[in-house]
Amino acid sequence: MVKEENESANRPDNTAFTQQRLPAWQPMLSAGIIIPGFVLIGLAFIGIGVALLITSRSIQVLELDYTGVEQDSPCFRCSDPDVKACVCTLQFSINSLFEGPVFLYYGLSNYFQNYRRYGVSRDDGQLYGDLTYFKEPFDQCAPYRFDGNNRPIVPCGSIANSMFNDTFRLFQIVNDQQKEVPLDGKGIAWWTDYNTKFRNPTVTPLSKAFNGTVKPPFWPRPAYELDTSDPANNGFINQDFLVWMRKAALPDFRKLYRRITEGDYANGLPAGNYSLDIAYNYPVLSFDGRKKVVFSNVSWMGGKNEFLGIAYLVIGTLCVVMSVVMLIVYAKFKFPEED
Repeated sequence: MVKEENESANRPDNTAFTQQRLPAWQPMLSAGIIIPGFVLIGLAFIGIGVALLITSRSIQVLELDYTGVEQDSPCFRCSDPDVKACVCTLQFSINSLFEGPVFLYYGLSNYFQNYRRYGVSRDDGQLYGDLTYFKEPFDQCAPYRFDGNNRPIVPCGSIANSMFNDTFRLFQIVNDQQKEVPLDGKGIAWWTDYNTKFRNPTVTPLSKAFNGTVKPPFWPRPAYELDTSDPANNGFINQDFLVWMRKAALPDFRKLYRRITEGDYANGLPAGNYSLDIAYNYPVLSFDGRKKVVFSNVSWMGGKNEFLGIAYLVIGTLCVVMSVVMLIVYAKFKFPEED
């Protein structure tokens, strides 16, 4: 009797859901459904692929290598590690309007930011402005944790120490005179990095928070002097620093340096001759790397990337081909009752 009562208590309610009596629909897949379905999907993918490919090819991109390995390169002298404070100039021409907004990137090759030990060599407590970690940096920051005098390095770690520090100035040549093109460096970092992940210490002036610490060995200036022209763009919320600290997934990458959106160049770079002055500071020859600057505009799909369009075309073509193959097989081997 007790056993029957327990079974009754554990029995599911007598509802359509608990007793699995809900109405159900199961598709009856047949050649008349599958073959047209593959054709429609294939045609849709081909249409999307063509649109993506045409859009990607309409994006303008100009790449200029300035590594300086070649002897005829304007930056050959600057590539010598013994030459300090070197500035080289690249001359180039644009044949037609380079439609705006124009984005200026720097690019590095053979640079593995995704290497695990490199990627963890940072102190998120420091980067969030916690002064506790200024005195005792994270162990993973070694060998850029303390200097030779046992003073803490802020910001510590390999990523911060290797921050890209070449600088660029762009000029348009008009009547043999140089007209500087304004470069906008505001808002080039991710919103989440600037507003959430990185913080400056709540100490005024900012330099006071760094008392008793030293800058990374590779840096020419401490963190609170990264931008001498804009006091609000210093410390751990410096735009260039934020861009660099977001690691690249592949060894050949480019990162946003500036936007060209102001003044006479709001609609883009007019056709003509230009010169780019480069303060050559960042060494890459020791790891067989290369450096370049990239001018590019964007479209509704982002930057220039033909892979997505080609992928859609390949998948769409395969769907159409498979539908033809299935039609042939069905026409040859169909069962009599399906006639």
